[in-house]
Amino acid sequence: MPENVPYLFELITPLGFSVHTTATYWALIQGKHPEVVDQQEAAKDCIRLPDQIRQSKQDKTVYLFYRPRPPYHMCVVVKRTNNIGFVVTCYLTDKIKEGEKIWPTSE
Repeated sequence: MPENVPYLFELITPLGFSVHTTATYWALIQGKHPEVVDQQEAAKDCIRLPDQIRQSKQDKTVYLFYRPRPPYHMCVVVKRTNNIGFVVTCYLTDKIKEGEKIWPTSE
């Protein structure tokens, strides 16, 4: 990513690493998933205050952040490399994926 591109947002997750995205990339996500148009604040809340975080079964550097958005769940998918994360995608789903639940560690 070019160094001069400002982040649309950068947040710290409950796992202690930062996550960011740019306005251009967020616009691409909204184009692919129209259900998240105008849902930037909800996506930020999903990263900062998720109901749960799961680690992808296919790629251990990918985390799925979930937060209820009745009757669905918002899912923000984050790729983490070198303790820095970036938003891969964001969408609404009626089913939480089976990946390993890593947060919260107890209920």
